Amino acid sequence: MSISGKTDPVVRPIATADIAEALGQGLRDFQAMPLYGLMFGALYAAGGILIVLSLTHFGMVYLAYPIAAGFALIGPFVAIGLYEMSRRREAGQPVTLPAIWATVRSRHELGWMAFVTLFIFVIWMYQVRLLIALILGINASFSSLQQFITVVLTTNEGLLFLAIGNAIGAALSLIMFSLTVVSFPLLLDREVDFVTAMVTSVRAVVTSPVPMIGWAAVIVVLLIVSAIPYFLGLVVTLPVLGHATWHLYRRIVAPLPG
Repeated sequence: MSISGKTDPVVRPIATADIAEALGQGLRDFQAMPLYGLMFGALYAAGGILIVLSLTHFGMVYLAYPIAAGFALIGPFVAIGLYEMSRRREAGQPVTLPAIWATVRSRHELGWMAFVTLFIFVIWMYQVRLLIALILGINASFSSLQQFITVVLTTNEGLLFLAIGNAIGAALSLIMFSLTVVSFPLLLDREVDFVTAMVTSVRAVVTSPVPMIGWAAVIVVLLIVSAIPYFLGLVVTLPVLGHATWHLYRRIVAPLPG
């Protein structure tokens, strides 16, 4: 039972083939609603560009890499509108911005999930700065991203920072993925509390660990590769992944009886 007293959602096992089929459905959704998808993707990319420009202005451009990696953490939150688009298209409902916004606003538990997402992202950024201080020096500063990359790749301290930072980042990404891969679509689809949604999401990963970890790897690789050309690849990658996530959710969580 969930904390609201309702029956917990039923989680079904999936196979690797379900991942490929969900991606295909996501691509078809994007092709059917390209303007909305490109709009959400452009907003996501613009956010990344704005952050990098701000880091450059304040002389902290060396944080561009962890920011790009951390963008994968907040992707599920940013893609809420895309889940709703796929839900409406599947149900034969009109897909308009006012309708999408009205649905998102009516799901109050999404606010708590957004808080969880942003909290983990903040932890990610703070641990990066802490590792820089502990390993590279508390007064470490870099005039350019190239200088930072040179230090990281050519010194023992830099390689240690890279190894520990990536290990912590992988752990945080796995935690975030497990908590959110099903929870955001579920909160849009049903009246459940955010704790039940997170528990259901973790149950989905535990039930089908190999396909779900494979899906996580696909998401991380595509988002990072798409972020390399000034975040511009995210304009297309985000909407396709967002739509695909909805269809994967529909395969994982059994529909309500009746």
